[in-house]
Amino acid sequence: MENRTLGNSGTSVSHLALGTMTFGAESDEATSHAILSDYAAAGGNLIDTADVYTAGASEEIIGRWIAKNPAESGRMVLASKGRFPMGDDANDLGLSRRHLRRALDASLTRLGVEHIDLYQVHSWDPLTPLEETLGFLDQAVAQGKISYYGFSNYTGWQLTKAVMIARQRGYSLPVTLQPQYSLLVREIEAEIVPAVLDAGMGMLPWSPLGGGWLTGKYSRDTEPRGQTRLGENPQCGMEAWEKRNAQDRTWRIIDTVTGIAGERGVNASHVALAWVAAKAGVTSVILGARTQEQLADNLASADLELTATELSRLDDVSAPTFSDYPYGGPGIEQRSRGIAGGR
Repeated sequence: MENRTLGNSGTSVSHLALGTMTFGAESDEATSHAILSDYAAAGGNLIDTADVYTAGASEEIIGRWIAKNPAESGRMVLASKGRFPMGDDANDLGLSRRHLRRALDASLTRLGVEHIDLYQVHSWDPLTPLEETLGFLDQAVAQGKISYYGFSNYTGWQLTKAVMIARQRGYSLPVTLQPQYSLLVREIEAEIVPAVLDAGMGMLPWSPLGGGWLTGKYSRDTEPRGQTRLGENPQCGMEAWEKRNAQDRTWRIIDTVTGIAGERGVNASHVALAWVAAKAGVTSVILGARTQEQLADNLASADLELTATELSRLDDVSAPTFSDYPYGGPGIEQRSRGIAGGR
């Protein structure tokens, strides 16, 4: 696997990260431990979890693997998140100093470690001043509880405001943003990606296979069945079958992905993952797997480097649709400037 710096830090991470949302839910502990060991054996070193993944079970499962595998776990870069409720009290959620202190300490306990390499706030909190959240994160760095911090699911203005406050107050700066990003979901390119690049941060994209859509396992107008995410729940959140199936763009993208995969003799998932990994600002692509076989297939994408022509084909067919202003053609034109000037 390729090594890249963790955003604007000096820490080196593999360009494919292991997401662990399935641990304790779709993957039992034995399977989860096997997935962790396979990932480590393949050269991966960035493990991403969160306190709310299976109500803390994901962190606990990782913690027990860490304890049993000191050699492999010692080289892992460990990332977790806090923000969402882990209890029913009014203060059991959010980005307040009170909640984040308890959330971080609880994550450290479940993971069985004294230090988390990357601690991420899981989403925006409209009630807590950014100064309070950033002050806590800076203090956690100073105390040695975390090395770095980042954001997840922030919009462009939220990220930029946070970076500016951190700079003005002399706080440690955020290093990463974790957004949803795939050939099917490219809207972040309008504002969020430019904000990340402007701040010198890196991205850790989640759902790079569009919830399984970009694996090539679904057929148009044939509702999925069986042991797949959509087969078990066709109305599953943002990846719901009916909505995406009705969009011609979905199938144009899938046809292009499977076409390139056939030409290169690889799986469709390899093409989709290689495209995300090649995008500007991407540090590491988060792989979600509930079986060892799924992980092995995803890891095989590390050997695929798409050509400029292939990348262009994928860019063109998946181009997001924006209104003319401010993100469409006229808006882009107004924000551009030729060096030679002229009218």
